[in-house]
Amino acid sequence: MFETLKNAWKIPDLRKKIIFTLMMMLVYRLGAVIPVPGIDRSVIDSMFSGGTGGLLDFFDLMSGGAFKDFTIFALNIYPYITSSIILQLLSIAIPKLEEIFKREDGKKKMAQWTRYITVVLALIQATAYSVGFFNSAIIDQSFLSIMTVIIVLTAGTAFLMWLGELITEKGVGNGISLIIFTGIISRYPVDVGTVVYKLGAGSVNIIEVLLFLVFAFVIVVGVIAIQQGERKVPVQYAKRVVGRKMYGGQSTHIPMKVLMAGVMPVIFSSTLLAIPQTLAFFFPGMAEGVQKYFSVAGSPGVYIYTILNILLIIFFTYFYTAVQFNPFEYSNTLKENGGFIPGIRPGRSTAEYLNKVLNRITIAGAIALAVIATIPTLIFSFTNLQINFGGTSLLIVVGVALETMKQIEAQMLMRHYKGFLK
Repeated sequence: MFETLKNAWKIPDLRKKIIFTLMMMLVYRLGAVIPVPGIDRSVIDSMFSGGTGGLLDFFDLMSGGAFKDFTIFALNIYPYITSSIILQLLSIAIPKLEEIFKREDGKKKMAQWTRYITVVLALIQATAYSVGFFNSAIIDQSFLSIMTVIIVLTAGTAFLMWLGELITEKGVGNGISLIIFTGIISRYPVDVGTVVYKLGAGSVNIIEVLLFLVFAFVIVVGVIAIQQGERKVPVQYAKRVVGRKMYGGQSTHIPMKVLMAGVMPVIFSSTLLAIPQTLAFFFPGMAEGVQKYFSVAGSPGVYIYTILNILLIIFFTYFYTAVQFNPFEYSNTLKENGGFIPGIRPGRSTAEYLNKVLNRITIAGAIALAVIATIPTLIFSFTNLQINFGGTSLLIVVGVALETMKQIEAQMLMRHYKGFLK
């Protein structure tokens, strides 16, 4: 990884992209400490220390502390992720919508609709915070003051959405994921300091810390293993004569990733499981019930949350893989170019074979991803080690880091080929 970054830094164009990405991440962190006007901080602090912390911890962790401090980026980028999920699910349920998104300008139109839905969802969520759960923290209860808080929170999410798209377009790519990544790792120094303090005070056992380090190592190794794992399906191209020259005849393979979806299923699952907690902000009386039944801090909530998390991760792994890889389209492309899988007939048989292989490796990747995301959550819920950067957050951090490095490597490869062809 460090060698790749070192080589990328030597390429002027890539160096500019890396510097631009780092500057945008710095802008995000600066915005994450700008407070929303008209808020009583002492009331917010009492909410987090008054027993509802388990309900709010996820939001605070993913926003890099912006939620707990109730800053302009308190909503973070999650309305955008939710709107992406909604549109992708609707495109499958509504054939007409799928047809629109498959047109030449389909991606552009989908991005535009995602932005609109994001603003609407952010407006709803900001209203839930201002009128519901955090209403007592607003100093001036006038309509204008509440509207100011709602508009500031909505604008913060819209700005983050623009920032993420800017990183994707002008930076190293993967903008939205990098914002989540930055938010999570920004909390690591604070959390490490807290663990060290508790260890010194004797409130945390050294065995529990070692247990966490072991599982952190297992998570990192596990994510790298399933992210890098692939099934190589052999492909042979038939020989054909064009004029006096003979083309084709070479052997290659289709690299089918064990986990084509990356860490997106974990992000999607976490976002959807946060919906009951978001609804609790509309109705503060629901907070206790939601924490008990739909939060890892509650009992039997930890078991319900875990089961739902596993099912959603498996579902979104299949869903995201189906969006990325279509066996029938791939088989048609192979057939048109004179390619075939040895022992398999071109056309429908090839598509069925690819679909069979895809299903087998996807279920293995989905189960592995669900296990890696879930086991640490269960272990931490039965120990006194209150570490926020558990299974889900570590999984996201490692996954996003791997995906970003792959994008940098791909851009380096493209530039080296360009230089060679010159």
